[in-house]
Amino acid sequence: MEEKQVYRYPYKAFTDTTDYLQIDVVRYKPVKEVRNESDSKSIASKARSRSVNQGQERLETILLPIPSNVSDSNAVKYGESELNNLAGAAIGGIGAIMETGAAYKSGDVVGGLQATYDAAAGTVGEISGAAGGIAGFQGFVTRKLAASAAGILGANITPAQILARTTGEILNPNIELLFGGPTLRSFRFQYKMTPRNQTEGQQVKKIIRCFKKHMATKLGSKGQGFNDTMNTFIRTPDVFELRYRQGATEHTYLHKFKQCFLESINVNYTGEGVYSTYDDGTPVSIIMDLTFKEIEPVYDLDQIEAGAVGY
Repeated sequence: MEEKQVYRYPYKAFTDTTDYLQIDVVRYKPVKEVRNESDSKSIASKARSRSVNQGQERLETILLPIPSNVSDSNAVKYGESELNNLAGAAIGGIGAIMETGAAYKSGDVVGGLQATYDAAAGTVGEISGAAGGIAGFQGFVTRKLAASAAGILGANITPAQILARTTGEILNPNIELLFGGPTLRSFRFQYKMTPRNQTEGQQVKKIIRCFKKHMATKLGSKGQGFNDTMNTFIRTPDVFELRYRQGATEHTYLHKFKQCFLESINVNYTGEGVYSTYDDGTPVSIIMDLTFKEIEPVYDLDQIEAGAVGY
């Protein structure tokens, strides 16, 4: 029985002082199950719910040497945003007009109309002021109409281009870099394995099989009233929890991981560029490439609570 087994390569190189990479396989829990909130209907992901070692039952464990290239990369998304003063004044005014809807709830229609009128008048004043007064506002409207008329005649020109051609000015775009969201990290490991004996060769075979088995897409659950041969549904593969270790304890310096999916495994059974095996068929040299991707982003509280160098 292979369940809950521990596989290692090299087979006898791990001691209480050895630094190594521990990879635990656990069953994937859907978002709804992870939230564990019986009174909530939400299926949105719950932040910080995919940390490693949260008491889930391990299916199998693989111990590998620290890879030759140990690195981590943290990044977030940013994007440029433009909003000129005219558009900013218009958007703010529209918001003010929409907020006057609360004045109608009390049944005071006259008061509501007055509030709407005041907000609209204020919006016009804001836009006019942003355009440099009534004359500037009229000039903007004129350029807008001129651009529309030119479009009818087949000329591709914008109000901003008309402004640049006539006055040498353009609207200040008030460009700013705005936060666009977190990103998910990926980790790629490469291992060259050269089994030294039959026992170690069997361990390498089980390690490769373990990765392939648990990263594979699962067929839908049985016993749900569907014809099992139809394969109507497929299920999420298992999850991998990665940890750098020092003997029996967590590594005191290297970075940490969130729960990961194994996106790909590539195995080259001719690691020396030529086909060569032992008597039992075990290749003399094998190169295994693994690509993991974390399931959720790293948040500030993760970094604060992580210790060492963080995530």
